[in-house]
Amino acid sequence: MTTVETFPTLAEAARAMGSGAAFFGGGTVLMRDVNAGEGPQRLVRSADPALKEIRAQGEIVRLGAGVTMARILAERDLAFLHPVARQIGGPQVRNMGTVGGNLFAPHPYGDFAVALIALGARAVLAGQGGARPVEELMRERARPPLVAAVEIPRPRSGREFGFLKVSRVKPKGVSVLSIAAFLPAEGGRIRGARVAWGAMGPAPMRGQGAERALEGGALDAATIARAAAQAAEGLDPPTDALASTWYRKEMAGVHLRRLLERMERG
Repeated sequence: MTTVETFPTLAEAARAMGSGAAFFGGGTVLMRDVNAGEGPQRLVRSADPALKEIRAQGEIVRLGAGVTMARILAERDLAFLHPVARQIGGPQVRNMGTVGGNLFAPHPYGDFAVALIALGARAVLAGQGGARPVEELMRERARPPLVAAVEIPRPRSGREFGFLKVSRVKPKGVSVLSIAAFLPAEGGRIRGARVAWGAMGPAPMRGQGAERALEGGALDAATIARAAAQAAEGLDPPTDALASTWYRKEMAGVHLRRLLERMERG
């Protein structure tokens, strides 16, 4: 039998977490396991209003871990995240699915985490000081920490950030793979390129081959071709019901090219 425990603050909820417990946010993935009789023994939740807070701090946007995809889509100041949130499930999932839950949702879910990695977002952990890069947390998905919020650098223009979800069913099918790219530029040259992939390893991950090919170049046909040629370097995609390892590796460059060409057009 699964029990639900509610705490007024996130700090209290964090202290209550332990063996056999899972934090209950939107429940879009967790409740499926509970209803199947495969869920955790204890569900811990919190009514802390900070979980649903959206706050801009200069060039950084802070989203509480309980902010939903629908809430992101309703915020004009979060327009750079709209193309990502819009592709997270259908309306019912977006109404319930949260930023924090999507960080640790297993493939074929978790596309929002791919975008956060590309943007260099940092996660604020409950009961701990400071913040850690989201890409580091992906290595702890088996025993996820309790995230209070994420801090996301805001792109300076729409051309700096792009996201692509590849699925077999439109418009709300699960992803075969997903790609996000953050390409800030100085003097017409890319400086600090970040490319992230979903479904191309055990967890969302950086694409270092593509990043090296993009770094220092202009976002033009030649640079895009180099990045596409190096797209699959260092990736270890799974074979599953959606696609094979071979297919994902073969198509990585094709889809990265499509994303970069779209960003080039602005």
